[in-house]
Amino acid sequence: MNNDNTDIDTHLRARLRALPAERLPPAQAWQRIAAQLPPRVAEVPNSAPPRRARRWPLRIGLGLAAALAVLMVVPTSTPPTPRPSPLQRQADVIAAEYQQAMASLPSAQIGADWQPALHELDSSAVYIRAAIAENPRSGYLLTQLQRTYALRLELTQQAVNAAGLPS
Repeated sequence: MNNDNTDIDTHLRARLRALPAERLPPAQAWQRIAAQLPPRVAEVPNSAPPRRARRWPLRIGLGLAAALAVLMVVPTSTPPTPRPSPLQRQADVIAAEYQQAMASLPSAQIGADWQPALHELDSSAVYIRAAIAENPRSGYLLTQLQRTYALRLELTQQAVNAAGLPS
């Protein structure tokens, strides 16, 4: 056994014992750590017999303490927002055209019997836009968005005509 390692271990243990028993980091540090952790996975019960305690918890604790120290000292910056994909830009153009077309229609109240269908199409457009954000290469989703906006405009036009409003 190497005597130098024993001296280092003894010295390190003495320094660790001299540290305060408990020191809480600022609340912001915990929030930054929590935001970077992956979602928790359901724990599976372990039927294996308990093992003998090892030194790795001490090493993990020291690693966590070092990570906390770095988090408290180094200011974190927010990651840059990713640029929209070409498909997302096309979806934005389609949405702007849809908004212009909707603005050209009369703003009078549409009958209550039309509202559920109009609301369903609006919800579908929101879900499709979210799906495009998650899968920015799906041309099919862009086609579905165009179709949904076209159906919404057509249905709104029908509701305006049924109400006898000038279009």
